[in-house]
Order: sequence, then C-alpha cells, then structure tokens
Amino acid sequence: MRDPAIAAVAHAHAKTPAQVMLRWHLQQGRSAIPKSTNPARIAENFDVFGFELSPQDLATIDALDTGVRSGPDPDVARPERFAMVIPEA
Repeated sequence: MRDPAIAAVAHAHAKTPAQVMLRWHLQQGRSAIPKSTNPARIAENFDVFGFELSPQDLATIDALDTGVRSGPDPDVARPERFAMVIPEA
C-alpha cells in the first residue's frame, strides 16, 4: 500500500491506495475480500464502483509483480498453525 506507483494512481483518481487495489482486483476479474473492523474503512472499501482504472493504470500495477511470494505458500501445510486459538471465534 506504500508503493509509489500505487500512490500515484490513487492520487490521480482521488482515492486511497486500498481503494485502487480493490478496484484493480475487480477489473482483473478477481475476488477481493477486504478486512476491516473500522466503520470508515468498511465504507471506503465499498466506494470502489464510482471510478475505473485506465489500461495504463492497470499496466502500472501489473508491472509491480516480481513473481516472488511475500507470504507463506498456500499449498504447503503448516501443522504448527492447526492448534492456533482464535480468541474471537
């Protein structure tokens, strides 16, 4: 969310980086499941239908893909996580 390219696209559309990323997912035909408990951010997450990213905006964001995962591989089991207690569950 702090990437200068995403910030520039967000600034051009008068939106937040999070809104730009949600819109990018939608325009790419992907599902996005944002998470927030903050009412203002929840409303912000819904406010992504009043603008559209241009083909250049989409290309700018697509170019950020380095092909390297920044999180765990979802295809690899992590048994240590199975016993994790989720307090709010």
